[in-house]
Parts: sequence; structure tokens; C-alpha cells
Amino acid sequence: MINHKLPLKPLNTTPHMLSNFLLHPSTIYIILHTLISTCLAIRIIMRRTPTGVALAWLLMIYAFPLIGTLAYLLIGERRIGSSRSHGINTIRSNFSEISHKILNPQSCRIDWPHEHSSAKAMNKIGTNLIGFETAKGNHLELFSDTTNILASIAKDIDSANSTVLIEFYIWNEGGLADEVLNSLVRAAQRGVKCIVLIDQLGARPWWKSQQPQQLRNAGIQVRPALPVGLFRTFIGRTDLRLHRKIVVIDGKVAWTGSMNMVDPRFFKQDAGVGQWVDAMTRIQGPIVSPLACTMLSDWALESGESLLDLFQQLNIQPTPEVGSADIQVVPSGPGQSGDGLLHMILELIHSADTELILTTPYLIPDDSLLRALRGAAARGVHVQIIVPEKVDSFLTRHACRSYFDDLIDAGIEICLYRDGLLHTKSITVDKEISMFGTVNFDMRSFWLNYEVALFAYDSAFTHQLRDLQQSYLNDSNILDKSSWNARPFTQKMLENTLRLASPLL
Repeated sequence: MINHKLPLKPLNTTPHMLSNFLLHPSTIYIILHTLISTCLAIRIIMRRTPTGVALAWLLMIYAFPLIGTLAYLLIGERRIGSSRSHGINTIRSNFSEISHKILNPQSCRIDWPHEHSSAKAMNKIGTNLIGFETAKGNHLELFSDTTNILASIAKDIDSANSTVLIEFYIWNEGGLADEVLNSLVRAAQRGVKCIVLIDQLGARPWWKSQQPQQLRNAGIQVRPALPVGLFRTFIGRTDLRLHRKIVVIDGKVAWTGSMNMVDPRFFKQDAGVGQWVDAMTRIQGPIVSPLACTMLSDWALESGESLLDLFQQLNIQPTPEVGSADIQVVPSGPGQSGDGLLHMILELIHSADTELILTTPYLIPDDSLLRALRGAAARGVHVQIIVPEKVDSFLTRHACRSYFDDLIDAGIEICLYRDGLLHTKSITVDKEISMFGTVNFDMRSFWLNYEVALFAYDSAFTHQLRDLQQSYLNDSNILDKSSWNARPFTQKMLENTLRLASPLL
């Protein structure tokens, strides 16, 4: 039999066909995507980004090529811009000179042997990494009724003689927040120097209202912090936010805490989470000056004014001792403090011997915080974390719940607050030392927001704060492990999926 085989024709690949293939839109897209993704992957690796954050970004970039790449270019790095970076460096160089002027050396001589065993070490961390020493002789009064808070701030402003310094993340029209605004106008009419700094994105609806112009018409200096816009996207990240809440009157009285300049009865009533529940502390004593310094530093960054000149113009002086509390002011933020605040909180958790209670609206810890909490429970510390039952963010709510399993398995009690969106940020340890301020227990607060916290090495204030936490516990349900484990698989899947994005939230 004759085997007739047809000869194989060589593949006729002409230069024209190759050119068409290479110029095809899909080929160009694949090549560009591969090049861009590879370059970004190398950049992420070489920047030594925390492992969880790095893996989350790599997943985003490769799973969602266009969206992931664009998102990383916009918010993937803590870019603060060369101008802001230069301003921060200038302010930091001024801090040593200013700190000697605003804190009397005598006020910084703390009797450490009579404080909690970890207090001296925490003071060193805060001083070396951030800049302000602990000061003694302070009096703090804790307020938890928001109506009383707003009325009391307005009353303090009405008594101002020389200066009023204010910065907030959110200002919202309506209710008693308008009375605070009116008190500012009255103060300006008396000749009081009033300076107001409000985050542009956090208070976006307010900036579109008539109130900013009303303040300016009264002679009050008003500025947006961290302005956003398309052009600024190319300079630095536009999601860095001023999350601090500070009021300083005459350099003698200060307020700080978790509450924005809002009346909860008129704020986010359609969010379905109830009224926001907050706390603030009214402060007298030496640490009023570091709080004023923190606010004026933020103002100097936005206005371009010299921080030293501002202190001279406003005549910020050391505040005399009026109480017995040893307090350290700890500001934090990109370009300012690195991970100093995180170190402080880790040291606070590690210092617990018998009891650790934490309140936060958003619970998205990184690996170091998660290990610290589980380690505290493992050595016999009674750990309770109080979070709101309802949260206003879908992504955050479910990402937060993905950590409950790890915490419950370690013996930590998750307490779900029923009576509104609990917004207070606090930690108490052994009823002896505490943290109170603006920082949430999530990565955004530790890495992206400009925050301020008070570390109280004082049992009297810590007892006030512990009593407030107990009132939250009385209105909370402890999450039952068996019922929590019995939740539907679809819910677990959603939570664990969103947990992958938790380093980015």
C-alpha cells in the first residue's frame, strides 16, 4: 500500500500578521498590564510594606488590573508631598525649642516609682518617638453627655479673653453645634483671636454651607485641612485626614476626645445606627500647651506660617499646675511620628496584669495588635472589647467581625453596645493607667490619619474612664461563642473575604 502523506505546509507568518498581533488592543493591554503590575509589585516589595498590607495590594493589582493599579497609585503609599514633608520637618526641628517654652521643666519631673510599673517606659517611647514629655499637675474632667459637652465648650468660649484655637474632623450644622459657632462669633466681636481648622473631606457638607463664611465675616480665621482635588492626587495621597479634635481657650483650658463638632440629634440620622455616643475631657494644667502646639502645628502646615511666630503672636505660655494627674500628649500622623502611637498602645496592652478594657467603633487590628491582645488574655488578663452593635460602614462592619473568632477563641469578651454608634476611643489597664483620644483601633488611624491621644498615668482619671466604660458594658451584650460560630457560611465567607482588604480600609 502506498502511503500518501500530504506535505505539512510551513506556518506562513508574515511580518504583517506579526505586526497586527502585536498591535492588537488586547495584546497591548496584556503587555502594559504585565509591565505595570510587575513594576508596582517590585515597588511594593522594595518599600518593605507590612506583609499583610503588601499581600492585599498585590492581590488587588493582579485580580483587578485597572482598578487595583489606579487604587494603588492613588492611596497605596503614604505620600504626603514634598511641600508638606518639608513643613513637617521644619516643625519637628522647632519642637525641641518650643517644648522648653511651653512645658516648665519642673512640671516634667515625675515621681515614677509611685506610678504604674510601665509608665516610665511609655513616657520614654512617647518622648523619643513623638516629642512631648509627660507633665504633672493636670486636672481632667470627663464628659459623656453630648448636650453638656457642646454647651460647656460654648460656655468656655464665651469666657475667652485672648485666643480660641479649634480643630475638628467634622463640623455639622444643627442643634447645639450652632451655639458653639455663635459663641465663636461673639468672641471675635470682643476682640478674641479665633482660629478654626476643619478637615475638608470629613466636613464636606459643612464647607458647602454658609457657616464658614459666617465665621470669616466675623473676623475668624478659617481654613480647610488637607484639601482634596485632582491636582493634589499627583502631589500626595488625598485620603490622609485630620482626625484630631482639639479646642484650646486662652492657652489655659483645653478639650479633646472622640466627639466631632456635631449635635448627634442632627447628625447622620438616616444611617440606621442610632445616635453617635462620644466622650470628651476638659483639661486644665501644663498639658494644655502641648495640645495648643499640636493644633498650631497643623495650622502652620496649612497656612505656611511659622510655628515659632504663631507662638509669639498668640503668647502661648506654660500653664501652671492645677491638679495631680500625670498626662502625656501623643500626636501622630504620616511624616510626624512613624509608628510611635502604635508602640505606645502595644506597650500599654503588654503592661496589663489583671484587666484590660478597650472601646472603639472600628476594630481592625494588625498582626502585632492582635497578638498583643491574645497574649494579654493568655497570661490571665480579663480582656473586654466594647464595639457598637451597628456600624455605619458596610465594609468596615464585616471586616471587623472577621476578627471576632480569633479574639473569642483566645478568651476575650466581645461586648456589642446596643444604644447607638459607640464612638469613644479608650483603653484602661488595671484601673491605673489609660489612653483616651481620637484614635480608632484600625490601620487607618495608626497609619493614615493625624490623631491625638492622651496617655494618663493617673488612677483618678483612669477610674473616671473605667466608670464610663462600665456604663457602656451595662448597655452591651457579650457575644456568645456558640451562637457566633453558628452564623451562616455565607456570612463567614463575606467577613473573611472583606478581611483581605482590612489593611486598606
